[in-house]
Amino acid sequence: MSEVLIPKKPLPKAFSWLYSLWKFSRPHTIIGTSLSVLGLYLIALSDIIPIWDTRVSVSIHLISLGLSWIACLCGNVYIVGLNQLEDIEIDQINKPHLPLAAGEYSRNQGILIISVAGILALILAGFQGSFLFATVAISLILGTAYSLPPIRLKRFPFWAAFCIFTVRGVIVNLGIFLHFQQIFSAVASPLITASVWALTLFVLVFTFAIAIFKDIPDIDGDRQYNITTLTIRLGSRAVFNLARWVLVFCYLGMIASSLILKPDVNPIILSLTHLTALILMLWRSTTVNLESKQEIAQYYQFIWKLFFLEYLMFPIACLLG
Repeated sequence: MSEVLIPKKPLPKAFSWLYSLWKFSRPHTIIGTSLSVLGLYLIALSDIIPIWDTRVSVSIHLISLGLSWIACLCGNVYIVGLNQLEDIEIDQINKPHLPLAAGEYSRNQGILIISVAGILALILAGFQGSFLFATVAISLILGTAYSLPPIRLKRFPFWAAFCIFTVRGVIVNLGIFLHFQQIFSAVASPLITASVWALTLFVLVFTFAIAIFKDIPDIDGDRQYNITTLTIRLGSRAVFNLARWVLVFCYLGMIASSLILKPDVNPIILSLTHLTALILMLWRSTTVNLESKQEIAQYYQFIWKLFFLEYLMFPIACLLG
């Protein structure tokens, strides 16, 4: 009987590299980007369902959704990857598990990854149309200004928050919706609906809460490397309470607007889902020990989950409207 040769496990090394890439891409931002693209697609779709058969084919829908999603993911990897390249020393204190801080990737490997991601993002977006290209290009410009010296806007609390909530709150929502609406509705001058304006305002304010909260667990590294954040200026508890009340304002505002947005959305679905999310957020906030970096980081991830949930709740309310 011939001897069976057992390979010397090349796959674990490949999987290890891919796992490092997954960490490098910051999974919570990848999930947020994916759900925002899908959610805005569904909102645009809710406007054309009655005339689906007179518009574009299913294959055009799937191709456009897929290419738009990949372009946005590549842009996401560029932005978060550049931030890690410029924050290796800080991340060795605040986030030692990240690939560059942990030595899993070299600096040159990081540069190669974000270069490829940025170029792919622009090419794929340009192939899809002007609205998506503008969305991706402006996002990359602001992401670069956020991290890269000499501008490095993340050094300043206002401008750091401005970059984050402008990209997540305004550019992504309006740009991607206009992109899908133009393709699927076959109109030369697409218009932003009241429902999309409401979602944009919600996400804009919600992202402000994320932007100020993200610095609470990073206070040690930021202080050591002279990154002035709102947390360093006001203290962890003050920023925690501010972020929590901003989120309360978001949910109450969306509940109050549920009747105004008729018939674009289902007011019962919209109000009940947001009331439930508000109660969960407040309940979860009462269990956080602000002396524990681990608990603060866990609550920060919980806020991101609420952000993900918005891009499911709101489109469903639109589809059922």
